[in-house]
Amino acid sequence: MSTLQLSLAIVGGLVLLAIIVHSAWTTRRNAPKQADPAAPDAPVEREPGERQEPGFVGGDELPGGVPEPALGSMPLPALERRPGLDALIDSIVPMSLEGLVSGDAALAALPPTRRAGSKPFAVEGRNEASGHWEMPVAGQRYRAFQAGVQLANRTGALNDIEYSEFVVKAQAFADAVNAAVDFPDMRDEVARARELDQFASDHDAQLAFVLRARGAAWSPGYIQQNAARLGFVPGTIPGRMALPAATPGMPAILALSFDTQAALAEDPAQSAIRDLTLSLDVAQVLRAEQPFQRLREISAELAGAMDGVVTDQNGQPLREEALDSIGMDLEKLYDTLDGRDLSAGSIQARRLFG
Repeated sequence: MSTLQLSLAIVGGLVLLAIIVHSAWTTRRNAPKQADPAAPDAPVEREPGERQEPGFVGGDELPGGVPEPALGSMPLPALERRPGLDALIDSIVPMSLEGLVSGDAALAALPPTRRAGSKPFAVEGRNEASGHWEMPVAGQRYRAFQAGVQLANRTGALNDIEYSEFVVKAQAFADAVNAAVDFPDMRDEVARARELDQFASDHDAQLAFVLRARGAAWSPGYIQQNAARLGFVPGTIPGRMALPAATPGMPAILALSFDTQAALAEDPAQSAIRDLTLSLDVAQVLRAEQPFQRLREISAELAGAMDGVVTDQNGQPLREEALDSIGMDLEKLYDTLDGRDLSAGSIQARRLFG
């Protein structure tokens, strides 16, 4: 081999090596970021079909937040204990009895379904011993009953057909327990339902922030690990996490969601996710939890930790001025809901906006 041939061979080898190194570097740079296995809260990648938490997605957006007190500075109120039926959001029909009726007889008389169309239907009895209204319980005795149907929810207002179905079910129960019942005029109740539904439609707020990757994509484990550090927990649906409320049994403060198919991939570690959604269902969460302030802070922390940018659902970056504006609108919304006895996070609000 001549000197020229040897030189060309060496140069060719170096070029090939450079190509291989560059290809490996590019592949590594573009590979989805992985969870740190050394971290104490590093998640194990889930197998397809494993359960995670259901979440909600953003709906109507307000034009934008105000700074609120520091987290933890506001005490959470105790949950109100009210009967399941409430004249504020239910059409309620009283049923009078000549004597006492057992809980067993009442349970046997209940209809097989607890809905009238798309609206919840319920029967309550006034317990002879406690005097409290409650769902019928075996072994107890009742001196009166009342039946009710919800006037509105996110499916819309109670309509004529649903009210008629309610009347049929309530009358059948009353006949079975030998109770006298007097129904209000259907037109009045449907009109009440439409007014309540209009109020709910005008004051329903579901916020959604999108976190988009600036550079390398993320793996499901990488997202889960970073979210877990901020208090999120996985639940029943792949690709969903939730920030639990301070009060047990209350809806999650925030939901985090990403591509379900990526979470269900045969090898989730190789799934490339370029965005996730953080969402807040305003009416479902107590005002004292400061959910919007937490949404702002958590989205900013995740953006910093994961090299992402916070945008709206149209991909426009969310600036501080816009967030302050959203917050001011939310404060007005909270005040309006409070004034209507439908405070965010209350039993009544969760039913109406559910």
